[in-house]
Amino acid sequence: MSLQQLSLSLQFGRFADAAAHRAVLPRHKVTRWIRHALATDAEITVRIVGAEEGQQLNRDFRKKDYATNVLTFDYTQEPVVTADLVLCAPVIEREALEQNKSLEEHYAHMLVHGALHAQGWDHETSTADADEMEAYETDIMKGLGFADPYSK
Repeated sequence: MSLQQLSLSLQFGRFADAAAHRAVLPRHKVTRWIRHALATDAEITVRIVGAEEGQQLNRDFRKKDYATNVLTFDYTQEPVVTADLVLCAPVIEREALEQNKSLEEHYAHMLVHGALHAQGWDHETSTADADEMEAYETDIMKGLGFADPYSK
């Protein structure tokens, strides 16, 4: 399988337990997970943030006043994908516990999910689009050696 090229900027905001999240997200793993979700070459910035920054970004850009797991700011899709992915560490950690997943596995899923959004995939447009995106995410995650992220 030939993977697309990725120029990655990996950033960590200042928040409690940032070191633990940084340890789960070495550059080579983040790069691998995102590259498996890419259909074209990409330039992506990934920023891991705390709840306050995550809530502020979601409020300012989506008019939703809470921290969410991943925000995707997509700028271009051709000739290369350019995007920022913002992942909220406390939300990712809470969801991983609730879903009985490792922190690494949930981060991998949210990075794949965000990378697909950056390429125009959308699960909020229709049930059919959601089903298609979830099936594709599941295939990617299984290819990376993880379980189906949507299995109950």
